Amino acid sequence: MKLSNSYFFTKKENSKNEESNSANLLIRAGMIKKVGSGIFCFLPLGLRVFRKIENIIREEMNEIGSLELTIPALLPEEYYVNSGRRDVFGEDMFSLDDRSGRKYVLGPTHEELFVEVCREVIKSYKDMPISLYQITNKYRDEARSRYGLIRTREFVMKDAYSFDKDISGLDKSYSLMFNAYKKIFDRIGLNYTIVEASSGAMGGLLSEEFQAITDIGEDILVLCDKCGLSTNLEICECRNTLITSDEKKLEKEIFYTPNCGKIEDISEKYKINPQDMCKTMIYKIDNNFYGFVIRGDREINENKISRLFNTKNVELASFLEDKEVTGAEVGFAGPIGLDIPIIIDYEVLNMKNFLVGANKTDYHYKNVNLEDFNYFKVADIRNISIEDVCPKCGAKLTFKHGIEVGNTFKLGTKYSEAMNLYYADHDNNMQPVVMGCYGIGIARIMAAIVEQNYDEDGIIFPKEIAPFDVAIIVVDIKDEKQMLLANKIYDFYQKKKIDILLDDRNIRVGIKFKDIDLIGIPKRIVVGKKSDQNIVEIKLRNSKNNQEINIDDLLNN
Repeated sequence: MKLSNSYFFTKKENSKNEESNSANLLIRAGMIKKVGSGIFCFLPLGLRVFRKIENIIREEMNEIGSLELTIPALLPEEYYVNSGRRDVFGEDMFSLDDRSGRKYVLGPTHEELFVEVCREVIKSYKDMPISLYQITNKYRDEARSRYGLIRTREFVMKDAYSFDKDISGLDKSYSLMFNAYKKIFDRIGLNYTIVEASSGAMGGLLSEEFQAITDIGEDILVLCDKCGLSTNLEICECRNTLITSDEKKLEKEIFYTPNCGKIEDISEKYKINPQDMCKTMIYKIDNNFYGFVIRGDREINENKISRLFNTKNVELASFLEDKEVTGAEVGFAGPIGLDIPIIIDYEVLNMKNFLVGANKTDYHYKNVNLEDFNYFKVADIRNISIEDVCPKCGAKLTFKHGIEVGNTFKLGTKYSEAMNLYYADHDNNMQPVVMGCYGIGIARIMAAIVEQNYDEDGIIFPKEIAPFDVAIIVVDIKDEKQMLLANKIYDFYQKKKIDILLDDRNIRVGIKFKDIDLIGIPKRIVVGKKSDQNIVEIKLRNSKNNQEINIDDLLNN
């Protein structure tokens, strides 16, 4: 590609409305353009990077014998109704009616349709295993699109599905896909870790995530160097040990706490440590209200609550609902006298003489103990914190942020049973097909790579996915010898099928240097004043050093 007659531009300034380095750099590099909230165009240069990631994924999928197909984005809503997931996705799913009033949705994920496709061929145990994949657009009405390509409303995903006759077969299919994923991310050059995760709306037996390590990541990863624990914070268990204390229990006492509906307010005004308080949060679960009690400095974990009740219908009570249940303004809820089931965190069992809300506006109880209220369950309902130790071995934990770029699920028979996908076994008895699901977010990979690889000059793409392998910069395009030499190098690389960019624009060379650094090409060749001696200058993007080399040595290497 020669820049003098190509679609190419860069920008000097960051975008005003972008929070992430990756979004700003990709926009400045002329690789993407935002056209709406969470909606981006991939411009020619960015699409080259995107396609290279896509091709690596496709090669590894084909290598393990997974077959590619495509499924439409526009789908009859009934598929998701039949599987029971229409209500699970709720407002996250784009929906519309056709001219005849039939209901359609834009597919957020395609498990249901892969089941429908496989219904054509799976009749007997002899018809499996089957592995299929697609690379296509998905749509989700994100409540808050952010971080450029990391959280969008339209995105391209590679999703694959395996179909087996039993769990043993699923384990083999899962292993094949899992190892293919590691090869993909290794080839791309991503710094990643693999963590156990929640199955979420997907459901199933096991979920693991491939997380790109970066400070901007929305997920918090909990890691233990000693025993190898690697998990997402949302499912990480807390190690709860009962501690014997000689502290004398005091009589509870109500006291006036005006305008102190937050832990921070009470701590600041009355000099009480948040660790000596408990907060009570009211949740509505399957249309019933429950109170959850945790230590004042902890955060509640809604995923653990969901698993505790085996339901997806978990939501924090609204202000009006909270007031109706407690009889007080929000912030003054407490377990004493609360006429709903109370669940306390294991950690609360170790507490004495703590502070709680009094279910009366502007009042709290102090010197509260477990005997002062009724609770029907003790459970692990909080987020693990930096103060905690590894739940497996007791060692110190490490916390990192990550961007989820891939996930693998052992779905089991959830979707095959819901959508009646059965096969005849050896004894001619009908059995549900055992499924696996495997996803990769291509644009997210692109954003994660940029988050991990940039400096003050711009992006530093790994060679495998850079838009071009080599860039040739001509210092003075009016110099005939420089242009002849540059074109000779260009033609040579073209014949070698190496992605080559020739910057032959009639602009100052300093701008050319800045542009090539910004777009992250791994290697640049500068053709300048020594072209009459057949000498050019080479610089690698991730190095500060330049090297002069004879053209013959360059072309023979």
